[in-house]
Amino acid sequence: MAGAMVTTNVLQTVVAMGLNALRERIVLARIANRDYENEITGAKRFSSVNVSVPAAITARNVAPDVVPPAVTTVTPTSVAITLDQWKEAPFAMDDKGLTQVERGILPMQASEAIKSVANAIDQHLWGLTHGANGFYGFAGSSGVTPFATDLSEYLDARQQAEAQLMDTEPRYVILDTLAEANALGTNAVQNAAWRGSPDAFKTGKIGTVLGADWAMSQNVPLHTAGTWTNAGTTTGANAAGQGVVNLTGGTGSILVGDIVTFAGDTQTYVATAVTGTAPTTAITVAPNLVTAKSSTELVTIKATHRANLLIHRDAIGFAMAPLVDSTRVEGVSVAQAVAIDEESGLSLRVEVTRQHRQYQWAFDALWGASIIRREYGIRIAG
Repeated sequence: MAGAMVTTNVLQTVVAMGLNALRERIVLARIANRDYENEITGAKRFSSVNVSVPAAITARNVAPDVVPPAVTTVTPTSVAITLDQWKEAPFAMDDKGLTQVERGILPMQASEAIKSVANAIDQHLWGLTHGANGFYGFAGSSGVTPFATDLSEYLDARQQAEAQLMDTEPRYVILDTLAEANALGTNAVQNAAWRGSPDAFKTGKIGTVLGADWAMSQNVPLHTAGTWTNAGTTTGANAAGQGVVNLTGGTGSILVGDIVTFAGDTQTYVATAVTGTAPTTAITVAPNLVTAKSSTELVTIKATHRANLLIHRDAIGFAMAPLVDSTRVEGVSVAQAVAIDEESGLSLRVEVTRQHRQYQWAFDALWGASIIRREYGIRIAG
């Protein structure tokens, strides 16, 4: 029986070591806002919490009077974070593996299982950033790795962040391996005079540069764009503030998550929904149109690109719930242990089940995430 053969100490050691490995491999989950977790009641799948997104308020003149002015109507919106992601990574562990655990060594197969769970969490979060509810800010050039000579692509992204009223702290830059390699080669990163510290040159980690903490992730996604050509234009009445834009004359496709631009408008938009097919197409965009379209503006999309990010922690809401911990019970064939990281709040469970002359181990995790504020993320194309 698993409970009889595998002690509670071994279970707790395995899950604790697995949690350390999980923490090291996740990037976006460490950055995302975790403040909403305590508001989720229960630790079961599909539990949720609604996160309030404040509405803008316009200041008005004060005019003393015997009758107070009417209260301005403010309508905040809300975004739900639902624990709808439950993944496990099973593997078999032999007696040698158990001996390694007792010596404080995480077996390689267990490490691979943790890597699988970590990638599932990180890739789920990355998928949100360039999907239907993803970020519309865009800097850099599609298909061209940024920072080949300097940090100008970051400065462009930073300017857009300011224009979109992104809070200044905390901000993060997350790059794929190629973009990080370029950035590490720039004087702005290597020269301690820019930073007050030679840490980047000594450790190979960029750290804090120009108001953001920089990190690398192997999970930065490639956004595969549609095939829409530059022949298309807007058509009909498309007023400022409108979310649906009518297009005509184009060929090919616009896909959900594509970055859309209109001639004469410096704002970049993300396609959140597409109806119809070229040459007559209607797309829903975010944000709503900044300027009206007179039916002659050329419509383009950004080509396929690696979606590196400049991001604020409040852009994504992330929640991870601890699963049930039954630990070891003598005489039963299943034993479990749960570990929760006090610093990051990450939670991981390990379960061991007796099979035919071997033990199956499985790490599992339960989480949910949503984009809370689109304006708090800028894609840095690569």
